[in-house]
Amino acid sequence: MAATAPRAAATADTLLDVAAAAMADVLRDGCLTRSAALDLLAVDALVTYAVEAAADDPQHLDERSGGTMARIAALAEPYDG
Repeated sequence: MAATAPRAAATADTLLDVAAAAMADVLRDGCLTRSAALDLLAVDALVTYAVEAAADDPQHLDERSGGTMARIAALAEPYDG
């Protein structure tokens, strides 16, 4: 398990990076219409996979999950108006 923890963290970080970039694009382009639905579903899937990858290191799952939530929430801050 110890050997897989760093790899799980790297995979989770990579998936979260891609999800955050995609979500930033969706927010920037506007996501109030159905045309954004597939992009939003893709972001949801990437975040889900990131959390699943992070679960491979259960000792740090709570910390990583909290960080993931904070990172996703921070994407909306420029749009809170």
